[in-house]
Amino acid sequence: MSASPLNLRQRFTAYRYLTGPDDASFCHRVTGAINKGWSLYGPPTLTFDPVKGRVICGQAITKDVEGVEYHAELKLADL
Repeated sequence: MSASPLNLRQRFTAYRYLTGPDDASFCHRVTGAINKGWSLYGPPTLTFDPVKGRVICGQAITKDVEGVEYHAELKLADL
């Protein structure tokens, strides 16, 4: 059974890239996203901010979303 064009529009994969200082709050943000159905997408990244003297983390996450039509104004954090 093939999906109708309407069903294809109402199913998409959302992508976000979380960033922040390498601390517990960043880990809690990633953990919170995972527990809301987001999945890790690739390995984390690290860079050093020489002005503030701290490490900055980044983690890409994705989530398969059904029943919502994608549009550019969609607030991905609310999915």
